[in-house]
Amino acid sequence: MFFHVIVTTECPLQCRYCFGEALKDTETGFRGFDLDYSLPERIDYDLDVLDRFCRRDDECVLILYGGEPLLCGDVVKQILDRVTVKHFILQTNGVLLHTLEPEYVNRFHTILVSIDGDEAVTDYYRGTGTFRKTIDNLKLITQNGFQGEIIARMTVMEQTDIHKQVTWLVENDDFPFSSVHWQLNAGFWDDFPRRAFTTWSEDGYNPGIRRLVNFWVQCMETTGTVLRLYPFLGITHSLLFGEDEALLRCGGGWINYAIQTDGHLIPCPTMWGMRDYYVGHIRHADPSKLKKVLVNEPCTTCDTYPVCGGRCLYANLTKRWSAESYRLVCGTVRNLVDAIARELPRIRRLIQCGNICLNDFDFMKYNGCEIIP
Repeated sequence: MFFHVIVTTECPLQCRYCFGEALKDTETGFRGFDLDYSLPERIDYDLDVLDRFCRRDDECVLILYGGEPLLCGDVVKQILDRVTVKHFILQTNGVLLHTLEPEYVNRFHTILVSIDGDEAVTDYYRGTGTFRKTIDNLKLITQNGFQGEIIARMTVMEQTDIHKQVTWLVENDDFPFSSVHWQLNAGFWDDFPRRAFTTWSEDGYNPGIRRLVNFWVQCMETTGTVLRLYPFLGITHSLLFGEDEALLRCGGGWINYAIQTDGHLIPCPTMWGMRDYYVGHIRHADPSKLKKVLVNEPCTTCDTYPVCGGRCLYANLTKRWSAESYRLVCGTVRNLVDAIARELPRIRRLIQCGNICLNDFDFMKYNGCEIIP
């Protein structure tokens, strides 16, 4: 099992798609849901309780999450010292990585770092100077011996040229990434009326994805390398091996849960404080017997569902966007799956010729990459 441990809800940044959208979304609220607005800002349970909970699962993986978990560096170190798990993963904005000693950084299996592309687009979304701090810290931790996987974790919306920004991340001379994931900022807020999502998704993002898939396969042909572009990697793996996922590709609500700062378990970290979906508390819950929380219509009768798995549990249950608006999001998923499916004959030929092999498409599932953006 995988568990996002929400170390703190605090963050030193004020990103446009998180802090900025939250400021604009205060009036609509979450009608029809029982919400807990009094949760502690930082972990307030005994870490021995967390250790006992994790020890009940020999395959337990903890993803330290926030807010920004490194605002609580002492707590992060205590978790690594006192809690027994198979792997630790860190999800961070990167600006505080220099504050954690190498002996702790190097114990993480994977670090997902929030970076949205080149300096201009990252600083536009996340604040002036954020890009440089993040890149400098990534250089520092690699110089200090970190050998795990570093995944560039992008949030994308109307200012993002997906082809340009992903190719920049993997090809730049400053700090090239071999692993990239991205997530659409879509359906999380009541923001569709003030967005240009229709034009951007249909005229920019969808064509950009098709170009990016072609770039990805060209890299296989010219270098023999399968870049770890997680949305492509996960979908291609399923299509090559004939897998029907039929459950959320991120694992949310069935194999990947989140632990709130008060110790309550929820299906997804985005569902913070939604009492309707609490599935237990780490003090007494059995990791192997947690209630499953699954997506409903319209996802389950969609023809893309066997590969998509429902995309986003939070969006499916809260329906912050209208059905008509959300069909645009589903259109991006179909475009993504279709673009990869069209390249499958080319990929299979490369495997047959020995340019690449099936093992190149293996990856750790449920590591914090949603697969379906």
